[in-house]
Amino acid sequence: MRRMTNPKNAGFTLVELMIAMAVTMVLLYAAVIVFRDATLTNQVVTQNADMADNLRAGLNLIETDLQQAGSGIPTGGIPIPYTSNGSSSAPCNSLAAPNRPVLNGTTTFPACNSTFPGVEPGQALGPLITAPDASAGLPSNPSSYTDEITVFYVDNLGLDAKPINALATTNPATVGCPNGSLSLSGNTATAVFDANCVNFTTAGIYINPGDLIMFSNTLGEAVLAVTSVSGQTLTFAPGDAFNLNGRTAAGGTLNQLEANGCGGSNACFTNTTATRVWMVSYYLDNVTSPPYVRLIRQVGFNTPTPVGETMENMQFTYNFVDGNTNPSNQAAVPAGDSESQIMAVNVYLAARSSYQVRRGSYSSFSRDNLVTQISLRSMAYHNAFR
Repeated sequence: MRRMTNPKNAGFTLVELMIAMAVTMVLLYAAVIVFRDATLTNQVVTQNADMADNLRAGLNLIETDLQQAGSGIPTGGIPIPYTSNGSSSAPCNSLAAPNRPVLNGTTTFPACNSTFPGVEPGQALGPLITAPDASAGLPSNPSSYTDEITVFYVDNLGLDAKPINALATTNPATVGCPNGSLSLSGNTATAVFDANCVNFTTAGIYINPGDLIMFSNTLGEAVLAVTSVSGQTLTFAPGDAFNLNGRTAAGGTLNQLEANGCGGSNACFTNTTATRVWMVSYYLDNVTSPPYVRLIRQVGFNTPTPVGETMENMQFTYNFVDGNTNPSNQAAVPAGDSESQIMAVNVYLAARSSYQVRRGSYSSFSRDNLVTQISLRSMAYHNAFR
C-alpha cells in the first residue's frame, strides 16, 4: 500500500515578503513625492494667478481713472477757496486748504494750491510698506512709505443740459428755466433745478450727499459739496467733509460767481451751469484686514472700496511738460511747475501671495509687480516729434 504525502505548500518566504514590502514602500514614497510636488506646484500656480489677477484688476481701475483725469474741468484746474498770504517770495493760501482722504483719516491738499487739478500727487501719504516675512518700512526713510494719488474729472451726467437759472430769450424765443434758481443765503447755497429743463427722475440723474458739484458762469467756476437732496433741490451747507462750503475766500467760492455786493439772490447770478465732478483717490490699507494689504479706491469721502488684495507697495512718478526741461519720473511737483503740467503718470504696483508656499526645503511668499505709464489725454500735450 502506497503512502500518500501532502505536496509542498506554495507561498513566500519571509525574505521575499520583506523585499516585496520594501519595493512597494519605495514606489509609494515616489508616488507621494510626485503627488506632493504636483500639489505644491498647483499651489504656486494658483497663488501666482490670484496675485496677477489682483494686480491687473487694480491697475486697470487706476488706468481708467487716470485716462479721464482732467476731462471737462477748466484748464489749470477747478478754483477752490483761496486767499493769498500776501508774500511775494512764497505766495500761499492763508486759510485752511480743502480736505483730502487718507488711510483712517484726512489730510489737506497742498496749501499753496488755488485749484483742484486733474491729478494731485500724494508722495508718501500712504502707509509704510508692509511685508510679513521681512523688515517693515522705517518712518525715518521716506522711501518706505507708499504713495497716494487723487484724480479729478467731470461726470457726463446731464446736469449741464441747460443753465440752472436760464433766462428767457426773445431771439430765438425761449422760456428759459423760470423755476430754476441759484441762491446764497448766509453761508448756505441752494440750487433748484427746473424740471422742465433738467428733470432728475426722467433723465435718470442721481445726486447724493457728498457729491461734488462745479458751478460755472461768465465770472468763473467754483466747486461745492452736496449736503442734502430733496427732489429737484440741492443744498450746500457748511460743515461738509471737504471743507468747501460756506467759505468766503478771495477766490474759488460761490461768492465769486455773483455780481459784487448783490446779496446772494438768484438774480445775482448770470446763467450758471452745474456739473458733477468725481474726485477719486487710491491708496493702500494695511489696517482693516492685517496682514493683508488692500488697494483702496475712494470716491470723495464715500465709503472706501477695496479693489485689490495682498498688495505690498504702490508708487507713482510723474512726467511734466514745461517747454524747458520737461522733467520726468518726478515723485512730486518740481519747483516752478504745477500739477496741470503733468503729461504722464508712471505707476508701480507690487503684490504678494496670500500665504507662503513650500519650495523644496523652505517656504516663502510669491511676489510680482506691474509697471506702466499712462498718458493723460485730457491734460498737458507734448509733441514729441517736433
